[in-house]
Amino acid sequence: MDTQNNETSSKVRDLAEKSVEQARGAIDTLLEAARSTSDAIQSTTKTGDSAPGLAVSKGFGFAKENISAIFDFAQQLVRAPDLKQAAQLQAEFVKQQASVMEKQVAELKTLGDKTS
Repeated sequence: MDTQNNETSSKVRDLAEKSVEQARGAIDTLLEAARSTSDAIQSTTKTGDSAPGLAVSKGFGFAKENISAIFDFAQQLVRAPDLKQAAQLQAEFVKQQASVMEKQVAELKTLGDKTS
């Protein structure tokens, strides 16, 4: 019975990992399409070098970083051997993302300060 449970757990983990990878690919494609559209609009309106244009560009970069971190976390979570490890991973992820987002906000604020 234990072997059967391990096989099932392994299959579920494999399926979950594949799902995370597929979702990552879909989101990456969506982000790239949105960025391309934004770049085309900014190029047409010649706003790419303005502070708002730079903020949009930075925002896309930040979104990509944050989403990548979320998918990395999801993969780690799928591989966690138990709930204790999963809780530890989540605590580390929340702490890390809070720090990253604080830096991102500061960077965007710096862009805003340059226009004032």
